[in-house]
Amino acid sequence: MKNRCPWTGSDPIYIKYHDSEWGIPLHDDRKLFEFLILDGFQAGLSWITILKKRTNFRKAFDHFDARKIAVYDNRKIRQLTANKGIVRNRLKIEAAVQNARSYLGIFDEFGSFDDYIWQFTGGKTIRNAWQTIDQVPAWTSESTAMSKDLMQRGFKFVGPTICYAFMQAAGMVNDHLVSCFRYHQV
Repeated sequence: MKNRCPWTGSDPIYIKYHDSEWGIPLHDDRKLFEFLILDGFQAGLSWITILKKRTNFRKAFDHFDARKIAVYDNRKIRQLTANKGIVRNRLKIEAAVQNARSYLGIFDEFGSFDDYIWQFTGGKTIRNAWQTIDQVPAWTSESTAMSKDLMQRGFKFVGPTICYAFMQAAGMVNDHLVSCFRYHQV
């Protein structure tokens, strides 16, 4: 039996996500954008809720094509707020549209979202060495800097805690516990 981070529990969805995605350094612009948007939708909810709806989110949000999302109008936003397959919070939906616009601005300025977002960890994964889940922080100075810069660029639902969750998911930090079989693999 493999030793995993304790947050996975026994849920097959969490286990698959942990084993195949969480903490793996990610450099695909669209996937990074997806992770950031989904982390914003997760605010106040459990991550399992988002994972269970992720396929619906991808379909509803044009597979996280920022150019398409950036031009969503009120009619499209109303359609999304009626979509039972996603989180139907109007503020979060409107934030996703705004975030797509801000993302495109970053893309134009930096050439890629990847180049921009990874600057907050110096272009490499911060390798932590946590022994217990209680040691893992909710936010760090890096996630606070990321949050501040994203907000200055017009992003919404990108507080330091959301940014840290994003950094963990995108492999910008390795927060697998040292006892986890994935710790040395990522």
